[in-house]
Amino acid sequence: MATDDKAYDAGVYAEGVDERNGNAGDRMDMYRMGKAQEMKRNFRFLSILGFSMILMASWEFSLSVATIGLVNGGTAGLIWMFFVCWMGFFVVNTSMAEMASMAPTSGGQYHWVSEFAPPKHQKLISYLIGWMCVLGWQTSCASSAFIAGTQIQGLIVMNYPDYQPQAWHGTLLTIAVAAFSVLFNTLLARKLPLIEAMVLVIHVFGFFGILVTLWVLSPRADPKAVFTEFSDGGGWGSLGGSTLVGILAGILPLLGADAAVHMSEELRDASRTLPRSMIMTTIFNGAFGWIMVITLCFCIGDLESVITSPTGFPFMAVFMNSTQSARSATAMSVFIVAMTVFSNLTMVATASRQLFAFARDRAVPFSPWFSSVPAGWDVPINAILTTFLITGLLSLINIGSTVALNSITSLATTSILSSYIVSIGCMIWRRCTGSRLLPSKFSLGRWGLAINIASEAFLVVIFVLAFMPPVANPSVTDMNWNIVIYGAIAIFSVIYYWFRGTHQYEGPVVYVRNLPLETTTP
Repeated sequence: MATDDKAYDAGVYAEGVDERNGNAGDRMDMYRMGKAQEMKRNFRFLSILGFSMILMASWEFSLSVATIGLVNGGTAGLIWMFFVCWMGFFVVNTSMAEMASMAPTSGGQYHWVSEFAPPKHQKLISYLIGWMCVLGWQTSCASSAFIAGTQIQGLIVMNYPDYQPQAWHGTLLTIAVAAFSVLFNTLLARKLPLIEAMVLVIHVFGFFGILVTLWVLSPRADPKAVFTEFSDGGGWGSLGGSTLVGILAGILPLLGADAAVHMSEELRDASRTLPRSMIMTTIFNGAFGWIMVITLCFCIGDLESVITSPTGFPFMAVFMNSTQSARSATAMSVFIVAMTVFSNLTMVATASRQLFAFARDRAVPFSPWFSSVPAGWDVPINAILTTFLITGLLSLINIGSTVALNSITSLATTSILSSYIVSIGCMIWRRCTGSRLLPSKFSLGRWGLAINIASEAFLVVIFVLAFMPPVANPSVTDMNWNIVIYGAIAIFSVIYYWFRGTHQYEGPVVYVRNLPLETTTP
């Protein structure tokens, strides 16, 4: 949606800071990208840092998904694959931080593809990536709400051993978590930056509280065994192959640093603050996650009994074994559950802004309705409500088949990874062809091409591995159906593009203004 030049020319070059429009740099960025400022810039550095750290919740999610790496790779595999992912995502997020500084927009990756891809291909490629991002974040919301709901069920099992978990119980709890997130993102939206900063404190202090408790109370394994003994629980016939399959336990807790980008139109001094937030999130969350993974591996005790815990979550069994008290284990687990709920809250905000931005560029059905920001609300209400509806509908699948729900929500991982691959690939193309890069307040300079290529190589490898099933000869239940769902979404996007999208969607680049170089320099 291009803005009227005359209406903006008078204010875009003005000095000072405005609550809605931000500082001069923010106004210049929005003017260059041809977008109207529709939401207030309530976020600052600390609150956006809290936002992205809480959404990723790396040390909390590393405990929740540890089973994947423990089965395929063992303790050594889990530890070293997490470290590899941490280093890999550091270069990936550094690459994206540069693009975020160049074009800080809620559209994120699909917008970058539109601006940085070869002009004759930008329209189709950015459209496909936009759909992948929208559906990826929508399924992320459903996935995190489902994890939170089943964690609550796990707490009930730990305190009431006679309780028999039912699928419909998990569905109702999932919808309850989603409802909490939606209510918070609408009625309390203006308090979101403050709450993110406060929850960040819980994220940090909860980490140290659980870390110290485990090291003090738990029996510890032999260090040599923890760091050097791999296992092939998936029956792949190769320790190396099994360990690579288990890399998903490192990918999931470290995915999503781009979430801050989708809130960039609500962040003051976005082109300068976003890169700092993305890189610091990766450093601190990665460190917290790796330390917690090492701690878990030292304190895990009998691996088989922990993996088969009736709670469904090994970390709850580890807490129980360490404290020898259901109440103490519950108190520790509540921190994990609470952070998962708040992670879902931030995911709803991210997913709704991504849908809002894509609709603003007329890429989805009923675009005016999805991109509406009612006066006085300052948030895309319809996009938020749609996010709740999608989570609720997907959670109903759990009543019939948990496997089907997990297969659908796993789309989040591969769709977001593919958006990283394509957007960074566009930067590699521009650097290799000598095409002009946009000025930015965070530049990789002469190291840009090397960092981009390293990022791309890492992403391609983990993208392929994310489609692998957990065992060598999977049954229908064990099969990873992600490849089928991903392929179906890609085919649907192409078909919809040719029949409808190509007539409405032009790509964000058509709204971009070519400003004189001196007006865009930091």
